[in-house]
Amino acid sequence: MENIQMVDLRGQYLAIKQEIDAAIQEVLDSTAFIRGPIVGQLERELAAYLGGRFATGVANGTDALQIAFMALGIQPGDEVITPSFTFVATAEAAALLGAVPVFVDIDPVTFNIDPGKIEEAISPRTRAIVPVHLFGQAADMGPILELSRKYGIPVVEDNAQAIGSAYKGRTTGYIGEIGTLSFFPSKNLGAYGDGGAVLTNDEELHERMRKIANHGSMRKYYNEVVGVNSRLDTLQAAILRVKLQHLDAYTEARRAAADRYDALFAGTDSVTVPGRDPNSRHVFHQYTIRVPSDRRDGLVARLKEKGIPSAVYYPVPLHRLPVFQGAGRMRHGDMRETERAAAEVISLPMHTELTPEQQEYVADTIRSFLER
Repeated sequence: MENIQMVDLRGQYLAIKQEIDAAIQEVLDSTAFIRGPIVGQLERELAAYLGGRFATGVANGTDALQIAFMALGIQPGDEVITPSFTFVATAEAAALLGAVPVFVDIDPVTFNIDPGKIEEAISPRTRAIVPVHLFGQAADMGPILELSRKYGIPVVEDNAQAIGSAYKGRTTGYIGEIGTLSFFPSKNLGAYGDGGAVLTNDEELHERMRKIANHGSMRKYYNEVVGVNSRLDTLQAAILRVKLQHLDAYTEARRAAADRYDALFAGTDSVTVPGRDPNSRHVFHQYTIRVPSDRRDGLVARLKEKGIPSAVYYPVPLHRLPVFQGAGRMRHGDMRETERAAAEVISLPMHTELTPEQQEYVADTIRSFLER
């Protein structure tokens, strides 16, 4: 079977081409390329869609995390608790400020941070807890919020992969003090370049983050704090406004594709399909299965032979990366589940244009390889 994509950005674009092209032309006609009014419109629409108060567009998801940490006053030597099984940006943004990422193990079913391992990792230097809503599923926020209240430690939700997800009916990104988004093109709500956002219901934090993202200034040339230059440009905002109107349909397409994969792998002992927390609404940024670790590399090679893309998110836990092996970089306790996940996971094609026939071909290829 030809033309199976890991993420079919072209197919998605062609389905909404007229809307996208008109939105881009509007920006070109206005020439308001930086901080044009369309950026503010997107920010208001995004907050309304997610049921929160404030959203600020920034240059990318990594900047969003750094700006969140800066707004919380995180300083060199402070500690930030985060899972080791995630993309590097989660810990990198803290390290850029001189803070110490403290890595905690994950829940084996959801791949998210294990709330039962967080409390023992808290120290007098802990300044933030950063759950990552990995692959589109909300972390178990209830016990995390209890720890936040008990110790007075703010929660920053890394919501880069889970826009539209919810925990017990509460939209992710607005459950903790701050939420962050990425609009990288492959995300569920993806731009045609880099982009991100910071979210909060706290007006003071909102104003602080807007200031930090604009060179520490709310008024040009009157800089009040040290900030950064992190802007969501108007062209990307215009594209995102169009795609936001389709996000519900995109989410349902992903969830339907995940249901089909689940059914296709039913009874396949060597494949563990993604676990679904009943408290979470999974939006399936990735559809990530587990296979026996000694068969995974062979399976990746077989899929490639058959023209099927796949990816391993993530082959190396953060606590094992060279960048976090130096003095001051920490892991806390046993990382057994993180290590096991890194050895077993493989993500399959997952996007809004995926067809049942393509999924059948993917599943048949996997089953025939693993069951021989």
